[in-house]
Amino acid sequence: MRAFFFGAIICNIIGFYFLIIAGDVIITKPMGLNEVREKYLSFFESKGHLRLPSYSLVPANDKSLLLINSGMAPMKTFFTGQETPPHRRVVTCQKCVRTIDIENVGKTARHGTFFEMLGNFSFGDYFKEDAITWGWELLTKVYGIPRDRLHITVYEEDGEAFDIWTNKIGLDPAKIHRFGKSENFWQHGAGPCGPCSEIHYDNGEEYGCGKDTCGIDCDCDRYLEIWNLVFTQYNANDDGTYSELASKNIDTGMGLERVAALLQGVDTIFDVDTIRSIRDKVCEYTGKAYHALPSRDVSIRLITDHIRSIIFLMADGVTPSNERRGYVLRRLLRRAARHVKLLGGNTILAKLCDTAIDTSGEAYPELKEKREYIKKMISVEEERFNETIDQGLAILRDHVERIKQAGETTLDGARAFQLYDTFGFPLELMGEILEEEGLQVDKEAFANEMQKQRTRARAARETTDYMGADKTVYHQLGKGLTTEFSGYDKLETDDATVLALVAKGVPASVAEGEDVSVIIDRTPFYAESGGQKGDSGKIVTDTGVFEVQDTIKVIDGKIAHVGRITSGQLSIRQPATATVDKARRDDTRRNHTATHLLQKALREVLGPHVEQAGSSVSAERLRFDFTHFSALTDDELKRVEDIVNDKILEGLSVCVSEMSQDEARKKGAMALFGEKYGERVRVVQIGGFSMELCGGTHLDNTSQAGLFKIISESGVAAGVRRIEAVTGRAALKLTRDTEDRLREVAILLRSAPEELTKRAQHLLDENNRLKRDIESLNAKDQVSAAGELLKQAVSIGSISVVTGKTKDMDASSLRAMSDKIRDKADRNAESLVVILCNEADGKVQFLVSAGDNAIAKGVHSGELVKLAARICGGGGGGRPNMAQAGGRDAAKADEALAAVLDQLKASL
Repeated sequence: MRAFFFGAIICNIIGFYFLIIAGDVIITKPMGLNEVREKYLSFFESKGHLRLPSYSLVPANDKSLLLINSGMAPMKTFFTGQETPPHRRVVTCQKCVRTIDIENVGKTARHGTFFEMLGNFSFGDYFKEDAITWGWELLTKVYGIPRDRLHITVYEEDGEAFDIWTNKIGLDPAKIHRFGKSENFWQHGAGPCGPCSEIHYDNGEEYGCGKDTCGIDCDCDRYLEIWNLVFTQYNANDDGTYSELASKNIDTGMGLERVAALLQGVDTIFDVDTIRSIRDKVCEYTGKAYHALPSRDVSIRLITDHIRSIIFLMADGVTPSNERRGYVLRRLLRRAARHVKLLGGNTILAKLCDTAIDTSGEAYPELKEKREYIKKMISVEEERFNETIDQGLAILRDHVERIKQAGETTLDGARAFQLYDTFGFPLELMGEILEEEGLQVDKEAFANEMQKQRTRARAARETTDYMGADKTVYHQLGKGLTTEFSGYDKLETDDATVLALVAKGVPASVAEGEDVSVIIDRTPFYAESGGQKGDSGKIVTDTGVFEVQDTIKVIDGKIAHVGRITSGQLSIRQPATATVDKARRDDTRRNHTATHLLQKALREVLGPHVEQAGSSVSAERLRFDFTHFSALTDDELKRVEDIVNDKILEGLSVCVSEMSQDEARKKGAMALFGEKYGERVRVVQIGGFSMELCGGTHLDNTSQAGLFKIISESGVAAGVRRIEAVTGRAALKLTRDTEDRLREVAILLRSAPEELTKRAQHLLDENNRLKRDIESLNAKDQVSAAGELLKQAVSIGSISVVTGKTKDMDASSLRAMSDKIRDKADRNAESLVVILCNEADGKVQFLVSAGDNAIAKGVHSGELVKLAARICGGGGGGRPNMAQAGGRDAAKADEALAAVLDQLKASL
């Protein structure tokens, strides 16, 4: 690209800007990653595309994915027609996390878990010619990539794409390569599919393998795939055939980091400006240089990559746990933390995330908004990792001692894998410690255990169709059937028409007593969404009454009313009147508006790190999950409750308005990140106190909530707390129920309700006094019983043996009895063996204790008690001087005591 400006020539060649003045070339800085992203998005905006922000890494309604791993993954519902896209032309830069090659991250400079995918999409709008033409324009004119360095692949049967590349673009046919279905046809089971055309960059012969067969399909580094254009024009049918799609689509994907590396002239993604800045901080904080030692480079690259995945996952509400995506996050955190240790560092990840956030915060504002929360969460997890790694070291030392005592030389794979999986203990660190002890780890068995875990994970993933959702009978409905929602403004619609009935199939009519879903063309019923439960009520026609028990969203904008025909019958095409249960809707509205007040109150009391992590709003109660690191104190709960009730008493107006996403964000509206919002969003503002994006139903004024009462606060995951609360009628019922219980307790305790605390304290004091008296009496009885048992001691050689049976004693009382017998024995205690047996509830407990002289003669309390317990169907053991064990069969207690005595006689 050339332009004349004040006698100078500005040239853009492969992302570098050259300013040529009077024959001198001044090289300005290369195009940064953030600039590459912005140029892509702006370019396609100029081509009539709607720029959408990246979707959350947490898939919405897609069981097939744990995390979003491609640019088109969040768009699947648009491609299949299940949802209407916000625009027929869309452009995004989608954040992605892919862990399939996690074991290779760091070991090579090519692998990473986090990446951004640039993509432009057409939903039944433009097709191949525009996709190819615009792609070529962006690469050669905007990014300045020399056209003679670009090679193209096409599907061997796609003559249309080949003609566009040659005739429209003017590309030499020698640079267009035809391949078969395995290379250039995109298909994922049944569903939309089609040929694709890939754009490759030729790095030059010096990057090649030197083989005569070296070409664009070679695995060497000469040819770099930078962009894939997918032409979705077919539907793959279940019988293996293909049918032409009436509405053809475009789906493209170009890795941002990869193209940035190309434009910046660097060899790997770890040398790209934004990623390099993180890499440099890793080196600074650990005091280790990059490219100084290959093993260190592995750790530096791994930490650099993983911190990017970590901050984005946390910003999207994923918290560390031992299940599903929470486990992925915890694994990334612990891998990064242990590689910090391998580099000699300590807890640098929280500090490192500042740099990671700064490099991406402009494009992803949620990172800046959640900076303090992310840093706190990382710090907590790093501390936990340090604790578990210390526990792992202690366990490994026990394994070392056991292996040496057994005369072995190898730590088995199962135990090694447990250390790795449970405690995050690095295999390489295990190997080093074992090597110092002259031992080794069974790496082959360890690898087998790792493979078993991967197999279990694959088996646990639900088998679904292309959409990641099981096909239902709703898929049999025509795409032209849609439902208009009118329930924000009214609770009854008297001019609806029954469009479809869904039961085991799609019948034309259903009779009384049948369970069915009813689809009507317009409805006041709110379908479950955004955490708010669906409405209930009635749909009435001239021939029948349908009781709506729930309302749900199904495919392609349809709303299904789920319930039962209570009288008569319903048929399709009948006029109908739909009426929402007003009392339940009002209760739900109270709880939903209170949820908004609760979130803002939590942020005021606990801090801005509080974010919604989930919610459920029904007529009965509200449940709100939020990010926080510790249980709320009683004082914090009271303050939160007081703030919400104060806002209810103030009678704040609840105003709802529609605006663009950008306008809503500029106004400060909070969004639930990960939700799919359209071009226009609904903003719910409660006075000057709260403002959120929300599609739910709400009160007109906060005073309508009546009363807000928290009923529980608990933890649901690491860094996530849950509050359950009630409002309105449910809060009034809770208050009355509490008063009734207080009155009942007051009657039982013969006290006035206002004196209950004093009365309860008096009874507790009296109870404690009586306990002390009983313990004193029991102690006297035990002393007396101890003396009697000692008198019945038998001698086996120089050792005295006391046996005794008791009833209904607990373990501590049994130990106390043994101690009293030994105290009574006085100077003979060192040569005394005490064997006690206690029976309770048909079970038996044994205790054996031995003095030093008895132990010196070979007595081992642990072995004796194990023998007794085994006879009674139990187990246990302990130290030579004292041991306890239990058994399930008390009827064999005498047999067990006799066996122990026989064992003593034989050994002594």
